[in-house]
Amino acid sequence: MRFGTGEIILIVLVVLLLFGGKKIPELMKGLGKGVRSFKDGLNGTLDNENEDKKTKSEE
Repeated sequence: MRFGTGEIILIVLVVLLLFGGKKIPELMKGLGKGVRSFKDGLNGTLDNENEDKKTKSEE
């Protein structure tokens, strides 16, 4: 499912109507923090798995 230019413009207009122009930067900041936290969690999990593999191979 692809979004065309018209659909994206419609989504942006609906978001502006629902939240107003002043709330959007706050929402994007929260979204960015959430994505960063998610990526850090994934990287931490991958790092832990790599450390476990190294420990097992050394034994």
